[in-house]
Amino acid sequence: MNSNQKLRLNSLLQNSAFAVLAVVIAFLAVYVLKDSKLQWDLTQNKRNSLTQATIDVLKKIKGPIQITAYATPQDARTGDLQAQIKEFIASYQRAKPDIALTFVDPREQPKRTQEAGIRVNGEMVIEYEKRKQHLSNYSESEMANALMRLVRTTERLVMFVDGHGERRPDGQANHDLGEFGQQIGNKGIRTNSVNLVVAQEVPANVSALVISHPQVDYLPGEVDKIKAYLDKGGSLLWLLDQAPLRGLQPIADLLGLNLTPGLVVDPEAAALRVEPTTAIAASYGMHAITDGFRLLSVFPQARQIAPNPENPGWRFAPLVEVSPRGWLEGEPSKQPLGFDEKQDVRGPIVIAGAFERTIVDRKQRVVVVGTGEFLANTFLGNGGNLDLGVNMLNWLTDDDSLITVQPRAKVDSRVSLTQGQLGAIGFGFLLVVPLAFLASGGAIWWRRRKA
Repeated sequence: MNSNQKLRLNSLLQNSAFAVLAVVIAFLAVYVLKDSKLQWDLTQNKRNSLTQATIDVLKKIKGPIQITAYATPQDARTGDLQAQIKEFIASYQRAKPDIALTFVDPREQPKRTQEAGIRVNGEMVIEYEKRKQHLSNYSESEMANALMRLVRTTERLVMFVDGHGERRPDGQANHDLGEFGQQIGNKGIRTNSVNLVVAQEVPANVSALVISHPQVDYLPGEVDKIKAYLDKGGSLLWLLDQAPLRGLQPIADLLGLNLTPGLVVDPEAAALRVEPTTAIAASYGMHAITDGFRLLSVFPQARQIAPNPENPGWRFAPLVEVSPRGWLEGEPSKQPLGFDEKQDVRGPIVIAGAFERTIVDRKQRVVVVGTGEFLANTFLGNGGNLDLGVNMLNWLTDDDSLITVQPRAKVDSRVSLTQGQLGAIGFGFLLVVPLAFLASGGAIWWRRRKA
């Protein structure tokens, strides 16, 4: 056997050994990883993965969740509905393995479907500790809201003081709180209004009371009812504005609240194309409401919030600090706005704070914010305004475990293709591309042979 034959034999043996080794490694990898649940979401906006906010909500749910989907295998409008539901729930099952999903075909079991109160094909019933929620919109935010409603063990009722031109929790005007009221309702917090001229007292089942921007003065008797509510340990969200207190000075005195007159000016707001009297918050205090909060929030026409050091009954924690390079303008009417050392206060300025004390063997909680506009319909969608407002109410209603950043809707960047387009792509990759490579290789071989 000459040297060329030996080289060819050695090369053949080496290539054969490499091929066998590659096959063995592939089989071993398949055997080892066949039960693995590792995955990578390579989509642009991570649309196939849950946000950290939803994962945090799932972690707070102790015990199994049962989901029953009432869906036909095929729907004339949406296609394979059961497959879509499986895909939607799969990401939740990866984060919480004790989520069980079962299907009921409404055509085969119409009586069971009717008893469950199903209204549309594809509707799901989510059950946790004998509490149920219905869901027919397959979005992460809707699912998170349903889970949060299930977690609340008791009903939470938030009442808004009414009768003085306050911002309405169901109003649609720009200055109203209608969108905020709807959002907290989606999360299981019931809202209502109370007129203290008519009501004998603030109802005993109220989880938190909200006062927001009255246009006329409260009567002394109304103020007494609010004070009586606070003396019993009730929770309060007070949204203050630049307007006068409208007879609520006794409430400020009860809280030990020191309200410095003036308007917060943030010169850095100009870079974001907003008015300098709109403060942008990026710094938050150390508190359960703002723990891990990293979103920017917007506070138009804000005023300073500070505790009176001579009132030791309350523990005060600053929540929102703004305008580190701005100031508190003592004369808001002057133009142009500019810092005056004689009458202005340099930033940063605290514009929201939490008050807490122990009364009647329980912790009483109050949050005061130096502007009500940040929750108004006009500004609620800016940055983290909604998240911050929801966190405040969760803390005030003793639902600390539900304080989190709310899941955001993900941009749908999927490409929808018809069956013809899918067939053309498959034909191209399975036939045209291989034939092109084969023709190219043949041409190269023929050219080298001719040379």
